[in-house]
Amino acid sequence: MSSRRSSSPDSNTDSGSAGGGFAADERKRKRMLSNRESARRSRARKQQRLEELVAEVARLQAENAQVQTRIAAFDREFSKVDGENAVLRARHGELAGRLESLGGVLEVLQMAGAPVDIPEIPDPLLRPWQPPFPMQPIAADAFQF
Repeated sequence: MSSRRSSSPDSNTDSGSAGGGFAADERKRKRMLSNRESARRSRARKQQRLEELVAEVARLQAENAQVQTRIAAFDREFSKVDGENAVLRARHGELAGRLESLGGVLEVLQMAGAPVDIPEIPDPLLRPWQPPFPMQPIAADAFQF
């Protein structure tokens, strides 16, 4: 008698081997458990990565808020300094015009032969380390306070 393979889908073994089906079922069960465990670990890793990303998003949003606050403060400071600069530029233009006019008046006076004696006016901006007026000592009594 010849041994034939069974053509039914339920039979995975030769008709001659009686214990082979049990080993195949056991391997299939172990593989299925291994796959389940691997999928569980994969889901756990994915969940952990998601939690890390959510924490990073929160940290970056907080950092972004801080940076925006600093930018707003710098913008206010810049506007203030820009306004002061515009005032100083206008003042410079005004003073430069006045100086030019005074130079013209001096030139006319000198051409007319008038004696022009201009005392030097101390400019505290040229020597900022020197006070514009002489320092005077302040008398203080130890029992005043």
